[in-house]
Amino acid sequence: MQHTARRCPAAHPDDPTPCTGPAAVTVLDTTNAGADGCEHHGARLLASLAGGRVYALPDAAAGAALRVFQAADGIRPFCWVDAPRTRPSQLSRAENRLRDQH
Repeated sequence: MQHTARRCPAAHPDDPTPCTGPAAVTVLDTTNAGADGCEHHGARLLASLAGGRVYALPDAAAGAALRVFQAADGIRPFCWVDAPRTRPSQLSRAENRLRDQH
């Protein structure tokens, strides 16, 4: 899917959602490869990474990294993919915690 509007580097090419503001966080994977992003796309990227980390950019609003971390907890990996989600790797961290409690 091609997007005409310029989006942050954390936005996945197949994710159709627009940015919700300026780049506020850096999301890193386990090899320390990363991308800067708005809080919205930062959360979606973090949710799609196993072992990812998030850090606020120096000029970000207070609490940006915490908001992204908390939002990512309830987002399914690659949430823009419309497919049945039943395996733990396809569910959000919050959904997996609930499954583990039962």
